[in-house]
Amino acid sequence: MSASSTPGHSRLTKAHKLSLAGVATLGASALAFSLVPAGATTVAAPVESTNVAMAPVAWSQSVQQNLTAQQVVANKAAQDDAKAKAEAQAKAKADREAKAAASRSAARTPVFANNLDGWIKEALFIMKREGIPGTYAGIHRNIMRESSGNPRAINNWDINAQNGIPSKGLLQVIKPTFAAYHVKGTKFDQYDPVANIVAACNYAADRYGSMDNVNSAY
Repeated sequence: MSASSTPGHSRLTKAHKLSLAGVATLGASALAFSLVPAGATTVAAPVESTNVAMAPVAWSQSVQQNLTAQQVVANKAAQDDAKAKAEAQAKAKADREAKAAASRSAARTPVFANNLDGWIKEALFIMKREGIPGTYAGIHRNIMRESSGNPRAINNWDINAQNGIPSKGLLQVIKPTFAAYHVKGTKFDQYDPVANIVAACNYAADRYGSMDNVNSAY
């Protein structure tokens, strides 16, 4: 019999073949693994790590931009709010000052006596405000000559009376003159002592420069 026909020898040879085949396969795998260039692994790793590292940087920049935009909006809103508060405070201050000024003005307005002295002083107070010249002495002198200090005095005998427009009041003013030189803020009444004095002084200032310059009928 030949060696290949021996059963025991044939089984042993087959097992060895299988074993050798497995070893060869493992060896080839190991060889293939060992033959992979070291640079292949080191090159691939940085590419992947670069991609991973770039993503957080881009995200961080986007978040920073959003935060910056939000901060700009917040700052603008804060500035607008501060401006509105400042304007409101300024308006409130101006209102308070205006009220205080009005109150001081009201407090400074004197109370005048209801007599010839008080009427002249009140007339002078108004004349000063309106820029109408005249003095206490000049007004008093002309009042005493024209009406003797009687606010209801009326002249029914001169040419004015004959023309139907009698002179009336402390400084004997006719109606057309009183109407033309009446000062706003006084009563529109020829017999009202203060209104009569102020209108007459206004007329005298226009015609003579001042009631102080009047020493006779005017």
